[in-house]
Amino acid sequence: MTYYRSHVLVCVDPECLGKGAHDIEDSLQDELVSQGLIDEVQVLETSRIGSCFNGPELMVYPEGVHYVGLTKDDIPYLVEEHFLKGRVAQKFIDKEVKAVDEELSAPTAKEVRVVLRNCGAIDPENIEDYIAQDGYQALGKVLTEFTPEQVIDHVLKSGLRGRGGAGFPAAKKWQLCRASLDTPKYVICNADEGDPGAFMNRRVLEGDPHSVIEGMMIAAYAIGSNQGYVYCRAEYPIAVRTLRIAIEQARAMGLLGKNILGSGFDFDLEVRIGAGAFVCGEETALMASIEGNRGEPRPRPPFPAVRGLFGKPSNINNVETYANVPQIILRGAEWFAGMGTEKSKGTKTFALAGDIKRPGLIEVPLGITLREVIFEIGGGIKDDKGFKAIQTGGPMGGCLTPEYLDTPIDYEELAKAGSIMGSGGLVVMDEETCMVDIARYFMDFIQEESCGKCTPCRVGTRRMLEILERICAGKGTPEDIPTLEMLSTQIRQDSLCGLGQGAPNPVVSVLKHFRPELEAHIYEKKCPAKVCKALIRYEIQPDACTGCTVCARNCPVGAISGERRQTHVIDPDICIRCGICKQVCNFNAVVIE
Repeated sequence: MTYYRSHVLVCVDPECLGKGAHDIEDSLQDELVSQGLIDEVQVLETSRIGSCFNGPELMVYPEGVHYVGLTKDDIPYLVEEHFLKGRVAQKFIDKEVKAVDEELSAPTAKEVRVVLRNCGAIDPENIEDYIAQDGYQALGKVLTEFTPEQVIDHVLKSGLRGRGGAGFPAAKKWQLCRASLDTPKYVICNADEGDPGAFMNRRVLEGDPHSVIEGMMIAAYAIGSNQGYVYCRAEYPIAVRTLRIAIEQARAMGLLGKNILGSGFDFDLEVRIGAGAFVCGEETALMASIEGNRGEPRPRPPFPAVRGLFGKPSNINNVETYANVPQIILRGAEWFAGMGTEKSKGTKTFALAGDIKRPGLIEVPLGITLREVIFEIGGGIKDDKGFKAIQTGGPMGGCLTPEYLDTPIDYEELAKAGSIMGSGGLVVMDEETCMVDIARYFMDFIQEESCGKCTPCRVGTRRMLEILERICAGKGTPEDIPTLEMLSTQIRQDSLCGLGQGAPNPVVSVLKHFRPELEAHIYEKKCPAKVCKALIRYEIQPDACTGCTVCARNCPVGAISGERRQTHVIDPDICIRCGICKQVCNFNAVVIE
């Protein structure tokens, strides 16, 4: 085993990636090689150190030094100063860094890391790193001290609910599967994370794959299974590679295969790759895909616990659910149940995205409010604009307005508010967002991802998309609103699976919370947020225009006319509303009407 004198954590949350975090990481590796330090300093990727807004950012251990605002050109100086001379590079220090919870490695006091506890703290491609962090101790405890029934009872007492979206109690699934008499039985991990902007499962698989493997093994022991499958989308090549390395290392150590730890328990794992179909996140469609068939859902009952993969009893949970299990076994059901709310226990990972100052991956106790997540953990709205809405639960979730900011985040409360938990996507929208356009965007995504098996989803979502596109194009009619309401009801009631049943949710949110905005599109032919191109026009203010001709020279279609040092004019019949004129104007003379 290699021992390092320093560990460098590189933040790879979206904002840091956008500022060149991967370039920083590559430069750091190259410089360590050139300085002969590559065997002494280990570089690892991590999620959310806490100052992405000042990123790219690094955390160096054991000193606990937090560097921010780095560029590629800064790396040689940083390596020489910190790793060769042993001095802190003061000019890159984060002066406003907050205290870090040493036990759970959370960047803010509001966050508690259980699922993400090892991400960035261990080398995911080294099983010994995981074992050093109490890895596989829960499995050993289960195999030597627990009966399968006791394992299920322990997880039941913890209150762990499936983190894939529906929130069904995990242990009750295990009970149903164990009670099924048919064999063999299968354990399946759903890693087909398809929500736009969601990357919780990917980060766990890339940063701590053994926690998922160990959780699956404990579930397999509980239900009486000897074979498991991890279904991961092809768009996650690093996660797939890391997971396969972890599986091979576990096999080599005798933690997968025959007679594990001398207990007589046999279990092995296989990775199956999905082609990226969103509908394959639905459990019956996922099983059809593993079997080599078209990824389409089937009616239930029978449920997978009775007749699942290859027609045999199967248990399906997602990455986050399994990653919680080892900690529940080690720390106790009461510890896990002590976090969260009465009906929603533990923590939840969320991908915080959109118009937020500090986007990224977070893990918080269930029951925290939307306000705390947005304004304390997320730092508030980008550019200090007004908050308009937050969408929870991905494409099939609902958009909640400012009046819901104090809503606790748990399964029941979000459902009462007209949204869902989903897998954990949180998209924040500011005051300049057009909610009709947002509904159109998500309906376009859902319609594209519909498998087409059932008519309500296949045809209904297409009709809803056509109506929304027409409204955004300024061609909406008063009949469109009752038609959208009727289609929403029918699609919800008659669709075969959760995709179709949740498809109308973004539109229902607009009808409920943003009806005046929808009506303005239809009756006034205006987009209040000035987003829908067909409903806006660009004009040049005469008193602000200096006649510099910059706008005319940059217009791609020649829609702007005027002599030098004279007021210019935009021809609305030629203008394609690209916005370039407004971007290049140095005098704020171009306005949107």
